[in-house]
Amino acid sequence: MWDVRPYAEPTSVRKGDVLTQLDGGVVPPVCTPLTPERELDVPSLERLAAFLIDAGMHGLFVTGSTGEVAYLPDETRYRALEVVAGVSAGQVPVLAGIIDTTTPRVIEHARAAKAAGADALVATAPFYAPTHPVEFPGHFRAIRAAVDLPLVAYDIPVSVGSKLPTEVVVELAADGTLSALKDSSGDLDGLRAVLEATDLVCYTGSETLADLALFIGTHGLVPGIGNVDPHGFLRLYQAAKRGDWAAARAEQTRLRKLFEVIHVGDGRMGRYSSAIGAFKEGLVARGVITGGTTSLPMIPLNDTERAAVRQRLVAAELL
Repeated sequence: MWDVRPYAEPTSVRKGDVLTQLDGGVVPPVCTPLTPERELDVPSLERLAAFLIDAGMHGLFVTGSTGEVAYLPDETRYRALEVVAGVSAGQVPVLAGIIDTTTPRVIEHARAAKAAGADALVATAPFYAPTHPVEFPGHFRAIRAAVDLPLVAYDIPVSVGSKLPTEVVVELAADGTLSALKDSSGDLDGLRAVLEATDLVCYTGSETLADLALFIGTHGLVPGIGNVDPHGFLRLYQAAKRGDWAAARAEQTRLRKLFEVIHVGDGRMGRYSSAIGAFKEGLVARGVITGGTTSLPMIPLNDTERAAVRQRLVAAELL
């Protein structure tokens, strides 16, 4: 069982210059463990945060897509952030997803996230409400003006419905609105364009193209399955940093095979349900969290699918 640091309220030490600087590295989007009644499983979340910090992660991203942010009641979002910030206690920066449909709602989340101990904020463009890309800059500027924390733009077209245009990112980088970009678009050429045109710290959300993203100059990784195998992504990142691309490619090949675990529920549920269920079952199998409950209306894994997850972990030498 993984050691758990005692819970502590966030303190002012967390706001020092080092912690509020986003420097890249491996920053997993933390899963949100739930009880069978779908309440926050605080002991499991404490163990998970400690596990990731002990593994050498450079930061923790709470209430992202892997953290089921769109499904969580507000009080659960903020409590999860408080728990992770308390376990971290200044050891690594804690990034908070403040994802919501419109600017006023996002600003409410941003203020609550700062109060709960966040070191940086992660926001998408508005969605559901019809918002044109020419309105995106005003959205991000309003967030940054409302809450004085570094702001990360989250480009995830599959969820938002539109891609964050390169020219918007460049504009917001130039005026200091954005401190970083988390790119989950899968568009490596677009990511390269941002890297060439700005000084932003850029992260990729791709588990399968992490080595290529690092090769073109990306600064960090935000891998969902990094919850289950943080050490593998750290090895990949460290190999890339020292220019050992053969080692990085070899580790990426192993991680690509492990990532196939997201398909255990294909044909019986959506891919998101399958992926989140698989990540959580992997953490259960590794003794980090207690249960694999996912949010409604996601379909849970059955016994056959849970067994398939464990087989993947055995093949990856994690069990």
